[in-house]
Amino acid sequence: MAAGPPPSQQFCVAEERSGHCAVVDGNFLYVWGGYVGTYVTTKCTLLPILFVWCLSHTHPPCYYPFAKSIEENEVYLPNDELWLYEIDSGLWTMHLMEGELPTSMSGSCGACINGKLYIFGGFDDKGYSNRLYYVNLRTRNGTYRWKKITDFKGQPPTPRDKLSCWVYKDRLIYFGGYGCRKHSELSDCFDVHDAFWEGQIFWGWHNDVHAFDTNTQTWFQPTIRGGVPPQPRAAHTCAVLGNKGYIFGGRVLAGTGNGLEEGCTSVRGRMSYLILTRLNLFHKLKQTRMNDLHCLNLDTWIWSGRIHISGEKPKDRSWHTLTPIADDKLFLFGGLSSDNVPLSDGWIHNVTTNGWKQLTHLPKSRPRLWHTACLGTEGEVMIFGGSKDDLHFLDTGHCSDLLIFQTQPYSLLRLCLDCIGKNASLLKNQISWLPSKILPQVLKKITFWAASNHRQEKKAEIEKQEQINVT
Repeated sequence: MAAGPPPSQQFCVAEERSGHCAVVDGNFLYVWGGYVGTYVTTKCTLLPILFVWCLSHTHPPCYYPFAKSIEENEVYLPNDELWLYEIDSGLWTMHLMEGELPTSMSGSCGACINGKLYIFGGFDDKGYSNRLYYVNLRTRNGTYRWKKITDFKGQPPTPRDKLSCWVYKDRLIYFGGYGCRKHSELSDCFDVHDAFWEGQIFWGWHNDVHAFDTNTQTWFQPTIRGGVPPQPRAAHTCAVLGNKGYIFGGRVLAGTGNGLEEGCTSVRGRMSYLILTRLNLFHKLKQTRMNDLHCLNLDTWIWSGRIHISGEKPKDRSWHTLTPIADDKLFLFGGLSSDNVPLSDGWIHNVTTNGWKQLTHLPKSRPRLWHTACLGTEGEVMIFGGSKDDLHFLDTGHCSDLLIFQTQPYSLLRLCLDCIGKNASLLKNQISWLPSKILPQVLKKITFWAASNHRQEKKAEIEKQEQINVT
């Protein structure tokens, strides 16, 4: 019988990264792209840990070590690598992709519809993108092939990154983002932040809404029929509950306090203010982060305006995540505060009562920003990657560990499978007695806990060796 791969390869994890895309389809978490700084990435040997917290109890976290080693790499992760995390077995595998590959990017917006991962926008070494790609995740032959969508109807959004997306009725509905526009493309949905006057190129934030119908391959810009839209922004987050698309926070253009810019509601007014600013006649343009909540009715295209919140609420932030965890609840995690502090707090918002509740039992030592959050098969929120540092000032804190937030009690079957997996050596003679229907699930849990034990042992060996080296 051929020997299997050594544990250091079998139990490896996806490389550390921020600004990547991640989706869940079936029993797998899929990860593509992202940014990893200018000097190191990780590939397989060990250290990061899978952390699990129960949101409905005050239980301390469980620690499941994961693998890591260091090698030199470029700023962006390879565009031909797709990482798969099997939720039941806890194993990562990497698959090389084919087809019309997107460029290596960060800040793209990824979403899954009917087993297809769609990637729109992003930023690469040539600038901002407004290209749309998809890959079928339910391939039968194990080959993942990218396809660039070029035969579409309608007009796509202008190039941008750090936007967000709602998935509704087989449509990808995009909001906001930071990007560039030509002078002829300026409109009131765009807050100008900077400009290249000679080339008439402007950079700034958006608050426009664009939709792509995946059935008809058509781009369209819905007519907003009422309400006050959110301020143009980027690095915000979106989530869907029913037919409502929610937006929270993000980075925006701030006022300077002299009142002039508050009256610049037209593009011409904002451009005039920008020109005066560049001539040093007014204070420098500032940026800030928000903690406002809005929703858009995805049937009527009416904005709610800023939703009034009763009681306490989260800090201003950007680069956070917002995940639907029930028919009326959203889970907010992490981000970067308005005073540039990486955040590790978690909040649950009830859309029925319009109230936030902070989860006070979560640890303070696991901050994350520009990470991804996906809802798992049993109601758990899976946080992957991101940075533990403020990327504007310290670009060395990219992560590859997986944080699991349990939002509801696990099923009795799941608890039994975990118990068998943890105690497989004691039960090895009895496992064959189990019904054949559940044996595959049992074997996956045995693999999961074998990986966990292996990583814990290796981590302990490294820590012991480090202590010896110090002494």
